[in-house]
Amino acid sequence: MSDVTLTILVTIYVLAIGNLTFWSKGAEYFQGHLGALFSLAAGIIALHVAALLSISVKYAVKPIFIFAIMVTAISSYFVDTMGILITRDMIGNAAVTTTNEAKHLITWRFVAHVLLYGALPSALVAWTRVIHLTFFSKLWQHLKLIVPMLVIAVSVTLANYAGFSSTFREHRDLMASLNPIAPIVAAVKYARLTYFSPPLDVAVIGKDAFSEDIMEVAQSKEPPHVLVVVAGETARAKNFSLYGYGRETNPALKAHDNVFAFQETRSCGTATAVSLPCMFSNYTRAEYSDTAGRSTENVIDVLGYAGIKTAWWDANTGSKGIAARTVEINYAAGDDPLFCIEGECRDDILVDKLKQELPKVTENTVFVLHLIGSHGPAYYMRYQEESAPFKPDCRTAAFADCTQDQLINAYDNTIAYTDNILGEVIDALDSQGERINATMIYMSDHGESLGESGLYLHGAPWFMAPDEQTYVPFLMWLSPLFINSERIDTACLKANAQNGGFSHDNLFHTILGNIEVETEVYDRNLDVLAPCTRIALNDVPVR
Repeated sequence: MSDVTLTILVTIYVLAIGNLTFWSKGAEYFQGHLGALFSLAAGIIALHVAALLSISVKYAVKPIFIFAIMVTAISSYFVDTMGILITRDMIGNAAVTTTNEAKHLITWRFVAHVLLYGALPSALVAWTRVIHLTFFSKLWQHLKLIVPMLVIAVSVTLANYAGFSSTFREHRDLMASLNPIAPIVAAVKYARLTYFSPPLDVAVIGKDAFSEDIMEVAQSKEPPHVLVVVAGETARAKNFSLYGYGRETNPALKAHDNVFAFQETRSCGTATAVSLPCMFSNYTRAEYSDTAGRSTENVIDVLGYAGIKTAWWDANTGSKGIAARTVEINYAAGDDPLFCIEGECRDDILVDKLKQELPKVTENTVFVLHLIGSHGPAYYMRYQEESAPFKPDCRTAAFADCTQDQLINAYDNTIAYTDNILGEVIDALDSQGERINATMIYMSDHGESLGESGLYLHGAPWFMAPDEQTYVPFLMWLSPLFINSERIDTACLKANAQNGGFSHDNLFHTILGNIEVETEVYDRNLDVLAPCTRIALNDVPVR
């Protein structure tokens, strides 16, 4: 067949078969305005035909068409089955994912989908003998179709501009779900930012940082202050019983005194690659960008300037550059049978490491434990089956093979296991008695969707992200020694925690305030402890 015929067939195929979510959303958003929807369809088809035909040259036409079909097949699986949009941030997540993470997404359903909707039509394209004309004949034939297609696209846009612009502005997820254009544009944006941007100079912050407490510890006048920062993964506040969830998912934390749960805490992003660097940076969510995060030091660096010892231990995909200038050890892919199975390790391997290191601490120290937490879709891999409180649970990464109740049971089991991990961290710190002045902060990077509004997992663009993906747990435990030495008004802290209005913006400054580091980049207004710390002389809360 001619390349024109093949172009039209490929266009119809990718737009009809690979864009079920796009057309479903279009029908919903243009409800009552079918004329505008048909005009949109005509414009999109015309633009695709013009675009594909303009690059339909000999020897390149088949590889380009096969590429478009395969991109459509792969992205449509995640868009249609999980409600995921393939954005620049999502491409970034895929680029830094590990083998252990990726293998849980490559299910038999995914493989079957790609083979049926990608490989099979691609084979048909490869098998087809394309009839090519001479250069000038081909150019003329293509222009006779490209020009009318562009005229159609421009005409329908102008005729429906008011309706299109308002709908696209109100529902930005519509065009973000169009295959294969949206994922290709996202990949180009990611590549341009990552590989074609000039090298970044990392700006130094907090070089003036100091801690008077260090001298007291060095002279053995005070016990060393130890702060354990637990960076959670994919835990949503909605499923924590400490935040009112109907199931008991936090028995371990509730069994400990002086645990404070900060209400209505909002994440910086909906994916680890965004949220994790953001929460350890000195930027607010409104100020943060990938470039800003990569080009500026973070709280770990500031602690180092103050003479605080730091270490980052990971059971996840790494620190995303946060721990580039401190000790970072990744335990995610170990083979210890006590903690690991099938090349993946649970979070209790980090607790075991903490228990070994705490007796050796002699100076002010901040340990960061980066959990694998509730990372899906293989929730069942995150906890020990024999101790799971909620049954039956989903024992596969293919959500379609489980009921909704099984899926929620599996996710709640991960929350309960994280609760147990945090309880063990507190016990490990508490077991040191007054030899150390101990505290723990837990904050999750983002939440998770479990089928609400047809969405699963996380990574939704911020403008459309549901509360399940953006409201996260933010917890703190204070030892009796810390409360007494820092003269913390616990009633004040508990009351403030209930007021809500917290976010990832608070973590940077709360860490510095907790470990008593003074620096010009510290903002007392964002330190959740500051309003409830008493002045030693007159015992009046500072507000």
